[in-house]
Amino acid sequence: MAFQPPYSPSLFRKWDNASGASVVALDNKIEQAMDLVKSHLMYAVREEVELLKEQIRELVEKNSQLERENTLLKTLASPEQLEKFQSRLSPEEPAPEAPETPEAPGGSAV
Repeated sequence: MAFQPPYSPSLFRKWDNASGASVVALDNKIEQAMDLVKSHLMYAVREEVELLKEQIRELVEKNSQLERENTLLKTLASPEQLEKFQSRLSPEEPAPEAPETPEAPGGSAV
């Protein structure tokens, strides 16, 4: 008498096919989830890039304004005031945030 498995070979094939289909379905779900995560990340990155571009524009504008103000203050200051100011600065010290009020050529504050 030949060995008879407790299940029929055709049942095993059906289970194998169902298992293969299940693996494919799972792979598809994983791929969809990864695509969703990727799209969310791309959206977040684009949003952050736009915010950073706006900050850069604001900083460039502020830098230009400060450069114009600096140039104006240099033209209004007397050579003695500029020399006094520059002598206060040493290579280790950063420049002060707000310069002193320049004096007019007559000696009074502007």
